[in-house]
Amino acid sequence: MIPVDLLGQLAALATSLCFTAGSVFFTLASRQVGAVVLNRMRLLAALLLLILAHWVIFKVPLPLNASWQQWFWLGLSGVVGLALGDIFLFHGYTLIGPRLTMLMMSLSPILTTLLAWVFLSQKLNAGQLFGIAVTLAGIAWVVLERNNSHSSQPAGNGKNLSYRRGLLAGLGAAVCQSAGLVLARQGLGTDFPALSGNLMRMACASAVIWLVALLQGQVGTTIQALQRHPGVLRFIGAGAFIAPFLGVSLSLLAIQHAEVGVASTLMALPPVLLLPVSAILFKERFGWQAVAGTLLAMAGIAILFLV
Repeated sequence: MIPVDLLGQLAALATSLCFTAGSVFFTLASRQVGAVVLNRMRLLAALLLLILAHWVIFKVPLPLNASWQQWFWLGLSGVVGLALGDIFLFHGYTLIGPRLTMLMMSLSPILTTLLAWVFLSQKLNAGQLFGIAVTLAGIAWVVLERNNSHSSQPAGNGKNLSYRRGLLAGLGAAVCQSAGLVLARQGLGTDFPALSGNLMRMACASAVIWLVALLQGQVGTTIQALQRHPGVLRFIGAGAFIAPFLGVSLSLLAIQHAEVGVASTLMALPPVLLLPVSAILFKERFGWQAVAGTLLAMAGIAILFLV
């Protein structure tokens, strides 16, 4: 039988794999319909998948046995981490590109550890802290190397302003992701089903983002974008199953059974895992620093397992 802590760590690693694969599908989809339409549709698609899975496994479409406190904490987690956090994330992609945005997102494990220390009274030993530092250093090295190799330096007051706004957007996404994980842990406890928690988060996030779209009169615009690109639904469906559905469920399982700081560090690996994916699928080139950063991040994971 797999130890509980190891189960949580393996779930966190599987989460990284899911988010890596999902990012490929979502990149292909966003190039056709844009990030805003993609965000609305992927949340809705993931919600429908979760309702179906919950009905099959628990014989009810929604977790009717959940308390109002669980709905509050998990719903707030979904709004902060999935709805608001994704808005910051996609703004970062637009302003400074995915590489530098993901670098800012690599701050999330540090922020999560600090929030868990303050609000959940969780502590990490020196070895785990060292492993987190090594993993973060590897991630930062990889993303920085790729950004410096393939991105031009911003010039002019307008571009400098966009650059700073992009950095703030990336930081906002990292803060929202960290806060969402801590809020989710508060709602999950130790025995609440991760699938039910994911469904509750996704339902609240979808309700908020579609309510905003309705108030802004953008529901029709979303439908028109899909009608112009009907083939994009394949990418959205595949990405929604792999990332928001399977990946987020695994992430909740991870934070439920592993230290939040450790779990969030292992879930921060997509920038590293995307190196071979980018080289094979998108024919991107990268230097020795990217390889060294990947090995450094893997060393950090090994430390996390051994201490």
